Amino acid sequence: MQSSSSHAPAPLATPLARRFSRRTALRNSGLGLGLGLAAVTGSAALGGCTIGTNEPSAPDPLIAMAAAARADAETATQLSVQLPDQAPALTTVAAERAAHADALETELVRANGPTTPAPEPDPGQTQSPPSPPPTLDGLRTALANAQRGAADAARTDSGYRAGLAGSISAACAAQNEVLLP
Repeated sequence: MQSSSSHAPAPLATPLARRFSRRTALRNSGLGLGLGLAAVTGSAALGGCTIGTNEPSAPDPLIAMAAAARADAETATQLSVQLPDQAPALTTVAAERAAHADALETELVRANGPTTPAPEPDPGQTQSPPSPPPTLDGLRTALANAQRGAADAARTDSGYRAGLAGSISAACAAQNEVLLP
């Protein structure tokens, strides 16, 4: 005896449904979706392109970080002569900040290619008044600013540059908190 409810699939009702299997319909819908995504992605990618503009790009933030590191190294070196009792710590700060400047400049050359140095000022031109002698508090402030700037760069950059900026930020924080308390 056969029950009235059979487990056999119901026959397809329309002639159109008989021409397309479920697999064919899914395959075709995927193709349409893929082409649609390609069109949207392509137009979005082309929409971001501008042709013929000569807008200057923002300066690389590593340039300012390298200049600050060089200045901090010079300040620490000058202070090590003025403050002999703190000379070992200041010598360490000077060496580390010089190493930071070297690493930043190496990365700038790698990323942007070699650049020509800025021309030296003409000795006959009026010189700016001499800057006041450096202070330990001034160096601490400069290191705190360098630490924040490097931390910001670590958050916005990626890859090696982010790691470099992050390690510089950590080193500046340690210099301020451990070497120059």
